[in-house]
Amino acid sequence: MCERARHAPSRQKVRRLSVAATLIAQLTAAGMIRFMVQTLSAVVSSVSRDSAHRFTKPSCEIITLLAGLGVAGDVHMGTTVQHRSRVATDPTQPNLRQVHLIHSELFTEVAVAGFNLRPGDMGENVTTAGIDLLALPRGAQLQIGRDALVEVTGLRNPCAQINTFQPGLLKTMVGHDDKGRVVRKTGIMGIVLHSGIVRPGDKITVILPQEPHHALDRV
Repeated sequence: MCERARHAPSRQKVRRLSVAATLIAQLTAAGMIRFMVQTLSAVVSSVSRDSAHRFTKPSCEIITLLAGLGVAGDVHMGTTVQHRSRVATDPTQPNLRQVHLIHSELFTEVAVAGFNLRPGDMGENVTTAGIDLLALPRGAQLQIGRDALVEVTGLRNPCAQINTFQPGLLKTMVGHDDKGRVVRKTGIMGIVLHSGIVRPGDKITVILPQEPHHALDRV
C-alpha cells in the first residue's frame, strides 16, 4: 500500500489535469483546436504595392505598414477611403481597406479551372500561405513579422474588373457553402494598428477577438 501511495498522483495534479481536459474539450467544441493547428504554419508568401490605380500590383521585396494609414507608397494608403468607387460615394468615409490580403491557396483552386494567377495579380498587398483568411472573424488581429499588426475589417467584394483582367475569372471567385450562403473568395481587408516591415517568409500569428465572433462581410 505504501508503494502504491508513493506513485499515486496528488490531488492537486489530478485537479490540474481535470481543468486542462475541460479546457481542451471546450476549445475543441468551439473549433479552436482545429483553428490553432491550421494557423501554426501561416506565413507571408509575397508582398506587393503600387502607387497608381491599377488592377494588379507588382511584387516587391518588402512593404512597410504604417499605423492608421496602410502600405507606404501604395495608392490605397490613407485614413479615409482611397478606392475610387468609395471616394465617388463619400470621400470622408474611414478607410477600412488599408491592407488587402489574399490566400495563395486560391491560385491553386482557380488553376483547376484553367486560370493562371500570380501574387499581386488580384491587387493584394500581402499574399499568404497556410491560413484560412476567409474563416477569420471580424476584429481578428494578424501579427505579421516582428512588428506589424493588422486588424481584419471585412471581405473584399468580387467586382466586374476581375473579368476585365481575365474573362470568366469572376465566376470562380464566388461560391456557396454547404448551407447555400455566398462565399466571396477574393481575400480580406484590414487596417494597420501597429507599423512594421513585412517581407516574404514572415510568420503570421492570429489573435482572435473576444466572443461572440462575427463572420466577415463585405467592406
